[in-house]
Amino acid sequence: MTVTAKTPWKDHLGELPMHMEYPDCTMFEAVKAIADKYPDNIAFDFMGRSTSYRSLIENIETCAKALKTIGVRENDKVTIALPNCPQAICMFYAVNLIGAVANMIHPLSAEKEIEFYLNESGSVTAITLDQFYNKFENIRKNTSVVNIIIASVKDELSQPLKAGYMLTEGRKIKKIPKDAPVIRWREFMRMSRMCFYNYKVKRKAEDPAVILYSGGTTGTTKGIVLTNLNFNALGMQVVATNPMFKVGDRMLSAMPMFHGFGLGVCIHTMLEVGGRCLLLPRVTPKEYAKQIVKCNFVAGVPTLYEALLRLPGMEKKDLSGLKGVFSGGDSLSIELKKKLDKYLMEHGAKVGVREGYGTTETVTACCLTPPHYAKEGSIGLPFPDTYIKIVKPDTDEELPYGEEGEILLAGPTVMKEYMNHPDETAKTLRTHADGLTWVYTGDLGVMDEEGFIYFRGRAKRMIISSGYNVYPGQIENILDANELVQMSCVIGVPDPYRVQKVKAFVKLAKGVPANDETKEKLMAYCRKNISKYAMPYDIEFKDDMPKTLVGKVAYRALEEEELKKAAQA
Repeated sequence: MTVTAKTPWKDHLGELPMHMEYPDCTMFEAVKAIADKYPDNIAFDFMGRSTSYRSLIENIETCAKALKTIGVRENDKVTIALPNCPQAICMFYAVNLIGAVANMIHPLSAEKEIEFYLNESGSVTAITLDQFYNKFENIRKNTSVVNIIIASVKDELSQPLKAGYMLTEGRKIKKIPKDAPVIRWREFMRMSRMCFYNYKVKRKAEDPAVILYSGGTTGTTKGIVLTNLNFNALGMQVVATNPMFKVGDRMLSAMPMFHGFGLGVCIHTMLEVGGRCLLLPRVTPKEYAKQIVKCNFVAGVPTLYEALLRLPGMEKKDLSGLKGVFSGGDSLSIELKKKLDKYLMEHGAKVGVREGYGTTETVTACCLTPPHYAKEGSIGLPFPDTYIKIVKPDTDEELPYGEEGEILLAGPTVMKEYMNHPDETAKTLRTHADGLTWVYTGDLGVMDEEGFIYFRGRAKRMIISSGYNVYPGQIENILDANELVQMSCVIGVPDPYRVQKVKAFVKLAKGVPANDETKEKLMAYCRKNISKYAMPYDIEFKDDMPKTLVGKVAYRALEEEELKKAAQA
């Protein structure tokens, strides 16, 4: 009953390769090969400035020499905490070129989260934007980081835009002391002149290359170690299932680089095959709408598409250049898909939105709706060389077509391991009698007789807010560590824009007053320890928490309470 992509994709997309050969090379080498072929093509655009493939490779090699000069060696970890900007792309591939590993983190992470990421990876070097300098400096002494490189958005802007930026966004950024123990980006790049030895390290496809973070199947934050093969195979699979792609086609690269979707699909896939990335450092519906008319391919989460449809002025957009519109990160409701498809058709697009599915343990997407054959409610078919089967949860017992069970994945994009968590790796990656290593996703789904997959829900406790995975257990651990709190419970509350927003319930420690001052103290504590996207929008005090029969906090009872309140409002 194991289903591969071979037959269904062939039925619905013509002659798709039965199997693809993946080169034994690094991500940098894959991009270099395409740059040698199309040196004058544009690799990416950023805020009005374009960079050719030739210039991209030159910048990467300069950056690699500079990394070698400051002492970064093979297998060292380099933390990249940047939005989608030229320095992020340059640093990402330079780290790959010298045989180091890129540790990708959210630049808006709270101080304590940054400290965790740096220590968990053992990073020796980190790069971030000037506006986040203080967060890194405050926790630096608690880490093994030797060098902090500071980049600035203004360094990559054309002169007119730079002047405008310094009068607006630039004015809000606190000045970094002149004697701060950091290396400025331009100074760092000049250090390449002092590299007089070989900086290129020969690595193989199976070597670790990237660390992305996720709660995995247990909800505990873990570093997911991904290889060169994982990313290169993903790029080849994405293009194989999108034969309408042509060299030079533009992708709106708005999904963030610290996320597998943004890094794997919107950036590396495009650069591996000669595409052109339109980099957006900060995603807002307005900016997304402005850029979408320039693109051939766009990717987003359902909340972003929902916001786009509500945006004033969208009725005038010409979307006839679109070849692919992809949705991932969360389930796309049937109703939203219908509204989006109607909007696309009315504005000249010859394509509808195509839903996909994946996990960070497989970089990102590993399943996609074919371009001309969608089934209502389905997340599509597995990619070539990717296998999906539905089993009785936490077993290897396959279930019949149409029966709900746990979704298992196998293929060339499956992660190497959870960093520093061998027990969790063993639970999530299991080799079956068929010889394949399967990822136990913890997600529930159904497969029909044509191999189409239907996502039914998550077996693990998780909140999805604006496409980001939020793990209630992590936030509860943070709240419970505060001396004002005896017990906490975190749930997702329905939200028309974000799908869900985070709400915390707190039973206060004995003697602590349940007043606004206490609430503000806890909110300030949360802001320091929790990422913005996972921040509770409200904390409600409870005299006691509802309990299950075995004495656990009955979070579902709290969810039902909130739903009743919403219905009565």
